[in-house]
Amino acid sequence: MNKKRILVAVLNWGLGHATRCIPIINELQKNDFEVLIASDGSALELLKKEFPSMENFILPSYHISYSKSGSSFKWKLIAESPRIFKAIKQEKKIIESLVKEYHINGIISDNRPGCRYKHIKCAFITHQFNVLSGNTTYLSSKLHQKYISNFDECWIPDVAGIHNLSGVMGHMKEMPKNVKYIGPLSRFHKLPQKTKYKYAIILSGPEPQRTILEEKLLVAFEKSDKKIIFIRGVIDDTVNSSVNKNIVIKNYLTSKELERAILSSEIVICRSGYSSIMDLAKLEKKVFFIPTPGQFEQEYLARRFMNLGIAPFCTQESFELSQLEKVDDFSSLKRIDFEINFRNIFTLFQGK
Repeated sequence: MNKKRILVAVLNWGLGHATRCIPIINELQKNDFEVLIASDGSALELLKKEFPSMENFILPSYHISYSKSGSSFKWKLIAESPRIFKAIKQEKKIIESLVKEYHINGIISDNRPGCRYKHIKCAFITHQFNVLSGNTTYLSSKLHQKYISNFDECWIPDVAGIHNLSGVMGHMKEMPKNVKYIGPLSRFHKLPQKTKYKYAIILSGPEPQRTILEEKLLVAFEKSDKKIIFIRGVIDDTVNSSVNKNIVIKNYLTSKELERAILSSEIVICRSGYSSIMDLAKLEKKVFFIPTPGQFEQEYLARRFMNLGIAPFCTQESFELSQLEKVDDFSSLKRIDFEINFRNIFTLFQGK
């Protein structure tokens, strides 16, 4: 009997959408599905490094980028929306061709609304049922929910109860019937590891804000006597020189390498992206957040975890080394006790 073919299509907005699909792809293979992957840019390159023998396809880029001024990001995104809608239409046509040519039996789309086909089962992954966008939150949420309604199921990588990670983004009083809380997704496992670094600095997200933060942190830590591993979050094979003998700089680490780096560090400094939060909760790490300027989702999550006494944060503009002392006054992210039943989740594609 031939294996059923599942296409996993991933949004290229930072690396988080790709990294959280890694455990899904692994579990699909364990459950005897054949997996194909589709994305663009850095997200596709990351997945190709993780799964070098897997068939992959390039999808149209949404061309999501940040302005140098975080306050103008929302308006920049609105101005670019016609181009994003065009890419969604283009990917829908490409998906139809791929389904027919490669006899695909199901699709898992991580935040790519055009990656669906009406004659097969399709699931949409998102942690943002409500899309926070300031005074346009109602409109952005309704548009997103309209896209979600076109899918057979919506998988939210969180839990339904009050002890959740996504807060108001992934929870409403009444959720549509096609929504399933599948539990937080992480490629990591908490294992014993000897402490090697004081800080693990993990950068991510679209340009130019990733580079702006990188340059700021390299200057801030230039004269530090602390042992630091600095992961730039770029899929690039060029060798980087260090600004300080105590700082180890890496462009990119595989999942296993990054797991070891985080576990061997006392404190993680990173963006407050949802995929990073799921990973750090799984490893129960102390963390200091620096949200991407103008990204309402990250600003909300950073403030939420500070108010819960879990992790401090500051704005990118105001960061100083002395603020890291606040970490001692907070607890740490904690693993949510929830066992993901992938076999049950994947029944969507078994016709049960």
